[in-house]
Amino acid sequence: MKSCEVKIGGFGGQGVILMGIIIGKAAAIYDEGHATLTQAFGPEARGSACSAQLLIDSQPILYPYVSRPDIMVLMSQEAYAKFSPELGGKGVMIVEEELVKPEDVPPGIKVFSIPSTRIAEELGRKLIQNIVMVGFVTAVTGLVSEDAARQAVKSAVPPGTEEINLKAFDAGLAHGRQQLQEAV
Repeated sequence: MKSCEVKIGGFGGQGVILMGIIIGKAAAIYDEGHATLTQAFGPEARGSACSAQLLIDSQPILYPYVSRPDIMVLMSQEAYAKFSPELGGKGVMIVEEELVKPEDVPPGIKVFSIPSTRIAEELGRKLIQNIVMVGFVTAVTGLVSEDAARQAVKSAVPPGTEEINLKAFDAGLAHGRQQLQEAV
């Protein structure tokens, strides 16, 4: 596991913070690395700007704040406008394709997109779109292992929802694998 800075942005109610918790838990507990999580959100909770910042490393982390993200997950156009300029020159941008339209993306940045909300709706619960995105991020970045991410999802979601959340994770994972195959 190499050192990596991740920023996830969206609006309250999309599960942005839970995504950060799951990815961090996968890295620190199930992949036996180290992770820190900081979060920011507006006072309104639902509908306001929200972000989660993760540092993941194989070594202990001495400074817990993201300075130049290597990976950025953007779940709203507002988050794209606010955070995308921070992405490092050879970074990875992952967007919810029906809510974010990237413009003027600098060369060297890889962009991956997924209709995570639509996929979640097709599975029967719009609320699980963040877990679809966790599966997608896992597939396209290799940031954490699939097994670690799956275990983190199971341990972080409300009891009784594990099955639908794992279906959401697997749907995102499959979409990510397909995108990687098409890119070759």
